[in-house]
Amino acid sequence: MNKIVIVGAVGGGATAAGQLRFYDPDVQIIVFDRDSTMSYAACGTPYVIGGVIEDEESIIMTDPKRFKKKRDIDVHMRHEVIAIDRAAKKVLVHNLESGEQFEESYDALILAPGGSAIVPKIEGLDTSKVFTLRNFEDMQKIDQFIKTAQPKNCVVSGGGFIGLEMAENLKNIGLDVSLVHRSPTIMSILDTDISLMIEKELALQDVKLITGTEIKKTEGKTIHLSNGIDIQADFIIMSVGLRPNTRLAMKAGLTIGETDGIETNEFMQTNDPSIYAIGDASENFDMVTGDPKRVPLASPAHRQAFVAASHLTGNKVAKKGLLGTSVLKIFSLTAAMTGLNEKAIQDKNLAFATVTHTGNSNAGYYPDHSEITLKVHYDPQTRKILGAQCIGGKGVDKRIDVIVTAIYGGLTIDDLQALELCYAPPYSSPKDPINMVGYKALSK
Repeated sequence: MNKIVIVGAVGGGATAAGQLRFYDPDVQIIVFDRDSTMSYAACGTPYVIGGVIEDEESIIMTDPKRFKKKRDIDVHMRHEVIAIDRAAKKVLVHNLESGEQFEESYDALILAPGGSAIVPKIEGLDTSKVFTLRNFEDMQKIDQFIKTAQPKNCVVSGGGFIGLEMAENLKNIGLDVSLVHRSPTIMSILDTDISLMIEKELALQDVKLITGTEIKKTEGKTIHLSNGIDIQADFIIMSVGLRPNTRLAMKAGLTIGETDGIETNEFMQTNDPSIYAIGDASENFDMVTGDPKRVPLASPAHRQAFVAASHLTGNKVAKKGLLGTSVLKIFSLTAAMTGLNEKAIQDKNLAFATVTHTGNSNAGYYPDHSEITLKVHYDPQTRKILGAQCIGGKGVDKRIDVIVTAIYGGLTIDDLQALELCYAPPYSSPKDPINMVGYKALSK
């Protein structure tokens, strides 16, 4: 392999480039990205806006100059790859600054184009101040607007990860926040009972939550909702979803899968063996069911980058599938999940049972403890763990991480009772909530 071209210079693309250089000191690596900032921590952007992270530069991991000096990798920002000639193994690149177009050859091509924020067609939306948060520049625009215009209130449209993180951070800097969500409950990846706990926390923190509705029309600062309610807001954060950037792949004749992502195999190869796809725009498969799955999160993107780079340099490390493991901070609560939720299990007509345990994060007599609820779905016959969710104070992420490890290791729900987990009063209990879930399942 002599020359590898990568489309995308953020999480997946930059990681793939670095991994390739680690395994092959001689291969030529060229990276193109249409944005102006590379290798930044997109997950940190809400916390820059909320002032939790004071230095916005701290979420930038590197820049083209440093990447070139340290790894001998050429990164061209503000360059958009607009076409792929698979037969000739060339890409057509558009320099967004100069307007110049040129061709770049490749022996292998890695697509890490990410996704774009969905902005619904809404009457009058152009009369209102509307932002999305998808990249570093979006973050800067929101931050600058807040600092210069000094708004008093905001509507956040969409109750997913970005919507909830933005609601918290905007509230923390003193704004009056209304959160509008189309579905009956927020965070659709969670079971309803877990989502309702988050809604209770939002109410306690004075975030005005309006579910089962959406923005129908806007007139400047007046936001008309489909349920007839009108809200006054100085600006809108639109966070209703992410659309994978697959146009380039579609034009090149690459297969787009059931989840609208670029279909890949266990080595992240597309239907063209010389072209790989990783990150938000790629489709892999579900570890539990084997069905097509797309998870637009940082951890899967980094793992996919490793798998693709390893395969390109002669080490066939297969991707074992996706669980969609994720965690979210909502004021004083933490919510985390992995695997299938109840709705997904029911939609797939899988037999399942559920065990739930509510207890302390650590010893109840120790001053620093909190309540957590751990909920695990499993197959009642094979005892295979299908998915889990946890919500509460400290230690939520730890419990879900243990469940993830159990799924990867092929442990059953009954095996959880026997796990010898860390115990000291500041950290857990002699029988950890993980153990308790196992005991409860066994008693069923």
